[in-house]
Amino acid sequence: MRVVKKIDIYLLRNFLWLFLATFFIAIFILLMQFMWMHVNDLVGKGISLGVLSEFFIYATASVIPLALPLAILLSSLIAFGNLAEKSELTAMKAAGISLFRILRPLAIAVAILSVGAFYFSNNVLPKSQAKLWALIFSLRQKSPELQIPVGEFYDEIHGYNIYVRNKTRDGDLLNLMIYDYSSGFEDAKVMVADTGRLRASTDKRFLVLDLINGESFENLNQKQQRATRTTQNIPYRRETFSHKRLIIDFNTDFNRYDESILDDQHVSKNVSQLLHSIDSVEHVSDARSKEQSDKLIKDRYFGREGSRTDVILPTTLSSEDVERYNLDSLWAHLSLTRKKQVYSIAQEKARNYRDQIEYNAILLEDTERYVRKHEIELYRKFTLAFACLIFFFIGAPLGAIIRKGGLGAPVVISVILFIIYYIIDNTGYKMAREALWPCWAGMWLSSFVLLPTGIFLTYKAATDSPLFNPDAWVIAWKKMVNKVQESKWFHQVKRQKN
Repeated sequence: MRVVKKIDIYLLRNFLWLFLATFFIAIFILLMQFMWMHVNDLVGKGISLGVLSEFFIYATASVIPLALPLAILLSSLIAFGNLAEKSELTAMKAAGISLFRILRPLAIAVAILSVGAFYFSNNVLPKSQAKLWALIFSLRQKSPELQIPVGEFYDEIHGYNIYVRNKTRDGDLLNLMIYDYSSGFEDAKVMVADTGRLRASTDKRFLVLDLINGESFENLNQKQQRATRTTQNIPYRRETFSHKRLIIDFNTDFNRYDESILDDQHVSKNVSQLLHSIDSVEHVSDARSKEQSDKLIKDRYFGREGSRTDVILPTTLSSEDVERYNLDSLWAHLSLTRKKQVYSIAQEKARNYRDQIEYNAILLEDTERYVRKHEIELYRKFTLAFACLIFFFIGAPLGAIIRKGGLGAPVVISVILFIIYYIIDNTGYKMAREALWPCWAGMWLSSFVLLPTGIFLTYKAATDSPLFNPDAWVIAWKKMVNKVQESKWFHQVKRQKN
């Protein structure tokens, strides 16, 4: 008996071709969205084609875990919509093949894809994420490419504003004005020149600006005027030159960050590394919390350091003698001056205790935030793989129910379902990130919501329920109304009103 039958091969062939097509479409859409988010890091930087290609490769790898569930949803919806629209699904059921038997080969294929998605998220994605963000940080630090516009001020060079009235074909700047505030706005210098030539130094660390036939203006004794706060007129220096060279600090080279800067970040770790980091930091956090609480109880809360004997009681008393005194009676016998002194000391100590507690809370909050980020990343590796299975059991029965194939209704329905999934998943992520929910609850929220939906749709498709037939809903509504009207509760309410 053959394990893989012709019907299985037929279904797998139709599904896999659709899956590959929708997978690349989903990657393209998500990649464009990712590029739009980082367009400021790429445009106007003079980046080489090799660096751009590297950025695209790493960005593509980062969107694969999100594109995979979307592709499975769309491809399964189209595949079963085509089968139902061509009456092939009806013919299979008429031949005695149940819907679960039809789903079996595709479910196995999707399960393999889910395992592959988890492997990718656990082994490939951390490395690509480390390379991607190291590259993004490098691009953000790169100075923009010099493209000085005509007729407007250019302020991309730190400490300078350059205005150019015109340019020649050779790149010479004509009738330019330069505001040099590299030493501060109050010590700004103004230069005008007929012609200017701008170029980068050989090591690409400086800009060389040659000015020809111009003047410069600079106030003298500005610092002395600010120090003495005088408003008297101060002298200024006016310089006329035929040639003047400015050396401006402007690193135009591309300096790549090392990937090791992300070694301790959650995005660059696999499951075992995440678990190890969580366990280590939680151990340190628990030890620090216990140490802080023990110290507060021992040295502060019970006041055993002698705070009460400093003012209220004689300093010769031991701590055992202090326990036998009644503080209310001791307070009543103090003079007004001593009471004020005790009150001020207590207030100061309470303020010090509060500051120490707030400082300890900040230290503990940093470790808790670190643990939350790692737990979120840990659960994300499982939830994205599990989402592939959920979307298959939503898309396949939904395609069998709506009986529409092609790229019309399936695309619209897939986009709506994916937006709902994204909103729910993002809500759970933010709840977990802000510690409003446990991390496992926030990250599995979308699965908890969509899994019953998939089970319901699979049941409806297996029983051939007319889920999207308006007449069936009208009949069901009339039956429900008739049952309510025939019930004893309805007649009792009616009699009470009468």
